[in-house]
Parts: sequence; C-alpha cells; structure tokens
Amino acid sequence: MDDHTDDDPFADLALEKAIHLRWTLRDIKAHRLAMSPVDDEDLALLTERGLVDVSDGVPTLTEAGLDAIN
Repeated sequence: MDDHTDDDPFADLALEKAIHLRWTLRDIKAHRLAMSPVDDEDLALLTERGLVDVSDGVPTLTEAGLDAIN
C-alpha cells in the first residue's frame, strides 16, 4: 500500500471531490473567498478533518490543511 494514502485526508472520497476540496483549501490560503465562497458542507467537512479552523467566520488553514496542499 502507498504510504501517501495514509497521509491523504481525502483518500476516502471520490477523486473529483478530493480535487475540489484541495482547490477550496488553496482558495482559503490565498484569501480568494470573496470570489470563491466556500460551500457550507465543504467547510464543515474540512473543519471536521482538522484542515481548517474558523474564527469570526473566517476560515484559515491548519498545519494539516497546509500539508494537504503541499
């Protein structure tokens, strides 16, 4: 089994959904939320997986979130 599979927070998701969520993480990192608002369900999923923290309604990446896109 590939070692990276264990580290992939999206390994259990369909490929298209995983790609979409990685782009969502990139949008959060680049502060593009005015142009690309995060869907509430996506934000909940990313928060549950420890990839995003939300403070005062503003999502920011955690270390795990940064690792997921690097």
